[in-house]
Amino acid sequence: MSRHYDVAAVRRQFPVTERLLYLDSAHQTPLATSVREALLGFYREGSELGGPKPVWLERIEQVRARVAKLLNATPAEIAFTKNTSEGMNIAANALPLTAGDNVLLIEGDHPNNAYAFLNLRRKGVEVRFVPLTGETARAEMFAPHIDARTRAISLSHVTFHAGHRFDIDGIGALCAQKGLYFVIDAMQSIGVVPLDVAKCGASLIGAGCHKGLLVPQGLGILYCRQELDELQPAYLAMSSLAHPPGDYIARADNMTLKRGAGRFEIGNLNLPDIHALDASLTLIESVGQSAIEAHLLDLGDRLIERMDDLGVRLVGPRDRADRSPHIYVLDLPADSWADYLTSRNVRVSPERDGIRISFGLFNTAEDVDRFAQVIAERGTLPVRAGAAA
Repeated sequence: MSRHYDVAAVRRQFPVTERLLYLDSAHQTPLATSVREALLGFYREGSELGGPKPVWLERIEQVRARVAKLLNATPAEIAFTKNTSEGMNIAANALPLTAGDNVLLIEGDHPNNAYAFLNLRRKGVEVRFVPLTGETARAEMFAPHIDARTRAISLSHVTFHAGHRFDIDGIGALCAQKGLYFVIDAMQSIGVVPLDVAKCGASLIGAGCHKGLLVPQGLGILYCRQELDELQPAYLAMSSLAHPPGDYIARADNMTLKRGAGRFEIGNLNLPDIHALDASLTLIESVGQSAIEAHLLDLGDRLIERMDDLGVRLVGPRDRADRSPHIYVLDLPADSWADYLTSRNVRVSPERDGIRISFGLFNTAEDVDRFAQVIAERGTLPVRAGAAA
């Protein structure tokens, strides 16, 4: 049962729950039946109708508008990409950075956020890693590291490795005050934690769609604030232009870019996944992001309570205000627990500090209790090397 929505009805859309105790949605969410049917519908159209491309292109714009609504953005501020890494690289290379400028990142954040900016060292851009102090990243943590050549802050909204939820509203306000660009990796939050681009003041946001947005890998989204006309794409194609040439002849005097995010799209998009995203957004909207977030926080409370009873330490933050709703890393050494959990049909991920449990909107309190039982049934908990006995 859930206090927030009919989780049993949602669960029926995820056949994987009949085979596995699936606690790995921060890695990849399983397909919902409605998402699978949307993919099959696209392939039927392709095979039976030879590809109704004008219809598909119209649907792209309909889905773009739905993504924009999810983020409180405008459709012109949304581009489709392949994944988060592509979005973060587009963002890093679009910023007007020059030799001697610096960008602030969180030490230990996702490497593909960091590498996008570390790659700019070839242009003389400095990357400064700010240590994470406490259970979350707040504006005051960055303030001492900002100087006259600081141009941007980039970080995850929710961390993949321990489920920290960073204060993007406060950090966004700091960026606005200091005149900095603010880049967010929303891979682990989109579709799970409500994200308001106007409220957080983001300049650019990159995210893939195969976790909280419930579609297969290969599709991402990029948000770019409309008025940032100075941002330049690293790649250029007809689809990037405000006035694509109707005769398909390139002209040097026709290179005015689209405003907003459209300048970063460079050709054919992942049409099957965009159709899948249309179906997944229908499912997410029918439940409500706030309801999903609240349900997953309740599951987290239950997990923490069960693990406390078993003497298993939570690696990341415990407080509801500082933690993600769905990601919980347990201090259980992966080398001695991963195979055992797999043998019990429990799907989780090994993480740098232990075993990561990550909930989806289909998980239940009974799933948490079953997981706790599986942990307890192993008997004596192995002690991590170097830990006190």
